[in-house]
Amino acid sequence: MTQKPTYGDQTWKEPDNFMLDRIARLKELFPEIFTEGDKIDLDKVKEVFGESVENGPERYSFTWAGKRDAIRLLQVPSAATLVPAREESINFDTTENIFIDGDNLEVLKLLQKSYFGRIKMIYIDPPYNTGNDFIYPDNFADPLDYYLRLTGQKDNDGNLLTSNPERSGRFHSSWLSMMYPRLVLARSLLEEDGFILCAIDDVEISNLRKLMDEVFGEENHIATLVFDRNRKNDAKLFSVGHEYTIVHAKNKLTLTEAKVVLRATKEGVDEVRQAFDDLRRQHNDDWELVRKGLLELYASWSDDDPRKPLARFTKVDEDGPYRDDRDISWPGGGGPRYEVLHPTTGQPCKIPSRGWVYPKKETMEEKIAQGLIVFGADENTIPSIRTNLFEKTTQVMRSVIFSYAQSSTQELLRLFAGDKVFDNPKSTSDMKRLIKYLTSDNSIILDFFAGSCTTAQAVVDLNRTEKGNRRFIMVQLPEPTPEGSSARQAGFKSISDIGKERIRRVINKMKKGQQPLKKEDLGFRVFNLAESNFLSWSGIKQSDPAEYLTQLDLFCDPIKKQWTEERIITEVAIKEGFGLNFRTERIKNIQSNSVFKVSDLDKDQSFLICLDKSIDMDALKPLNLSEKDTLFVRDLALTDETAANLALQCRLKTI
Repeated sequence: MTQKPTYGDQTWKEPDNFMLDRIARLKELFPEIFTEGDKIDLDKVKEVFGESVENGPERYSFTWAGKRDAIRLLQVPSAATLVPAREESINFDTTENIFIDGDNLEVLKLLQKSYFGRIKMIYIDPPYNTGNDFIYPDNFADPLDYYLRLTGQKDNDGNLLTSNPERSGRFHSSWLSMMYPRLVLARSLLEEDGFILCAIDDVEISNLRKLMDEVFGEENHIATLVFDRNRKNDAKLFSVGHEYTIVHAKNKLTLTEAKVVLRATKEGVDEVRQAFDDLRRQHNDDWELVRKGLLELYASWSDDDPRKPLARFTKVDEDGPYRDDRDISWPGGGGPRYEVLHPTTGQPCKIPSRGWVYPKKETMEEKIAQGLIVFGADENTIPSIRTNLFEKTTQVMRSVIFSYAQSSTQELLRLFAGDKVFDNPKSTSDMKRLIKYLTSDNSIILDFFAGSCTTAQAVVDLNRTEKGNRRFIMVQLPEPTPEGSSARQAGFKSISDIGKERIRRVINKMKKGQQPLKKEDLGFRVFNLAESNFLSWSGIKQSDPAEYLTQLDLFCDPIKKQWTEERIITEVAIKEGFGLNFRTERIKNIQSNSVFKVSDLDKDQSFLICLDKSIDMDALKPLNLSEKDTLFVRDLALTDETAANLALQCRLKTI
């Protein structure tokens, strides 16, 4: 993008620099630590923070070979943009779901202005360190150029996007350098009460935990979830069939101050409720037959089924399944020892050795009145507590989750008519559970290692079952599928092709199954990462007067030859910080010029843009321009008189 002369009080900004943005925010908080512009005076930092600054020769730090280059990657602004791919999308003009085909490092930089502090949940399943070269070989000098060469968009010197075995992958440093800048960029996208979840295996679990503690803060670590996937009977020592998901909050203090308590519906409760209602009608409230039917349902569940704990509710009455064997004593001992009379004998009941669980006698009497205390035949039996299944249907999520990989694989096989297009997909049911647990109905969920797009399917499925309006943003590198693989034979040239097709099939299946719910979003917009539509000043040899003059002549109009209205509008919207669900509408009552109104649905803001080579001031009169309006035009379309007139009417920006 080229800086051009501007009119009015607004100027077009250069592509956003993530590090400069962080410095600007730091300057707002601590202006006294800066000197000579943007330079930070470390002595003043020490004065401001006092004893909080570590000056000793030895201190704890987490570092690796290449960390400085990884940090420098954050300082390189993106020269890329996103190009709409309508032909690959569904309901492009109305959907708010997004799929981006491209390198996630560049994409995360592009998303900063549009989605800063707006993402509720980020889930990523990055490539594990298997001993192969990574498919994200970041080039600090020119990340976009390197990506374009890898993907064949530029002439290639033999670099491959796929892995080459046994070269650098076994070095932890390469993996950490790949992850670090992406996590830093991801953090700034999260809402203050947002969460990030990162899946990993044993090889990098310790390093990833340290890395996430550094980026997000050790105090913001929430949990490390363990997913028990499958048993490997061919293992020589131990069957390592589990994976981890590290969970961090953006700001745990925000959650504490808001008194956030996370709870999930007990698995199987809705199923048991439906079975109970059916059995009750079928047997006309014959509780023994109803009980028998429920026991048969419980017996159909395997011992490791997450619904199995419900099998303890073996008794039934008009309130539903219940259990009456809960311990009534104080945990750990030392509980209160007041008198509780047996309802039949009238004598004081035997007191548990650890005392009663309820601290006050009044509370015990309330529970008795509610029928929640179960007494024995006489006072010599210690009472117990009754628990009704349908009265408390939520619980805190456990950190150990049984989730068999075979089920996820079979689900994807069914969706792709038996073609094994992707190895080791994540579980849609697990993902739905996590999304429901950590987000609300209108949240945005981001996955920038999208793979086969399990996360996208989970969002769409959850919206259908919960009647919600969650949105997804998927980002996936177009990593080629292996030659001769089932995926390649099925026509999928890249992993991103598989992800997009999965979303299409899920949506089409839903459309066939039943009528879409009111306002249900069954679509997604596809964007491709590409070079900017605008010429760059870089590379001009100012020592060569002829070339310099040629370049100056070219920059009378900095738009590249391949431009289209939609491509330019998209790039301008991104630079202005509009969400990728922006809407474009052509103003119909303008005759001589093509003027478009671009609206950001979430931020309630808009701008006007005209890309014609000349501007007819009379034709623009129906716009009724005011100082509240922002109008983009091409610099070559303006005469001095036209520019002055427009600048008086609105906030004029030129391209």
